[in-house]
Amino acid sequence: MRQRKLLMVAGSGGHLTELIRLAPRMDASPDSVWVTFDTEQSRSMLEGKNIFYVPYISPRDWRGTLRAYRLLAKFLRGHSFDAVYSTGAAVALAAFLQPRLRKVLKTYIESVSRTEGPSLTGRMVSLLPSVRLLTQHRQWANGRWKYTESILSEYVTKEDEKTDQGRPSLFVTLGTIKPYRFDSLVDAVIGTGLADENTIWQLGSTARSDLPGRVYAHLPAGEFKKAALEASVVITHAGVGTVVQLLDWGKSPVVVPREKSKNEHTDNHQFQISDLLVDRKLAVVTRAHELSATHLKRAMKQRTEIHE
Repeated sequence: MRQRKLLMVAGSGGHLTELIRLAPRMDASPDSVWVTFDTEQSRSMLEGKNIFYVPYISPRDWRGTLRAYRLLAKFLRGHSFDAVYSTGAAVALAAFLQPRLRKVLKTYIESVSRTEGPSLTGRMVSLLPSVRLLTQHRQWANGRWKYTESILSEYVTKEDEKTDQGRPSLFVTLGTIKPYRFDSLVDAVIGTGLADENTIWQLGSTARSDLPGRVYAHLPAGEFKKAALEASVVITHAGVGTVVQLLDWGKSPVVVPREKSKNEHTDNHQFQISDLLVDRKLAVVTRAHELSATHLKRAMKQRTEIHE
């Protein structure tokens, strides 16, 4: 099949991780262009690719979406593409609404975290009749939304009987979404009694100065991977990007969803991906107020593999 010059559009974090994992299905040519936010993670993940950066768009940020739209419009004056693919979020609208892309095939792939139906971006994109819509869940596929295989289908978690069951070394990562804090998870980890001077914390917007171990707002991609691989237990929010990376590295993490009622996210979609991880037995999942040392020690006994 002829390779195509594609415009690949995604926000950073989970959206970008999913698009990268789905990209081999799309026959992208080497001169394809990726549109995303300029972060340490995106630079590392897209090393060697053509990238056009737009400023970060926070959830429900229509001004940020308009700013990205204008920047993309200027960029597109000197480029043409065979197709556009996006996994969201708002930056997808900035691309799909471009007049210069009106006659170009456009495809929106909803996040694997949306097990019950489309996101706000997905619902808005579905109003554009020219956009092909794909879901990674058969249960809500319909005439408009077609099913495509989930990026989680290739993983399997197994018991590792050789694991040393001494005191675990912890890596806690809360993701990079702004401006939402996740103090309930930080406090819960402290409450297990297992956080110590060897614990590494990547806190994002949850700035704290009262924690044992090494505390960072953000870790460079290489240091993030090193911390995850060396930890006997990784504790994370239910962000798709982080979870998929950890599964790739053989980890079966402790996953704790952010809750809207505690102002930890815009909605409760992290419960959907958490339930999916439970169904597929890929992680130890719990709520922040229920987290205990037992969850951490159970995760120590598990490892994840990619099956062919």
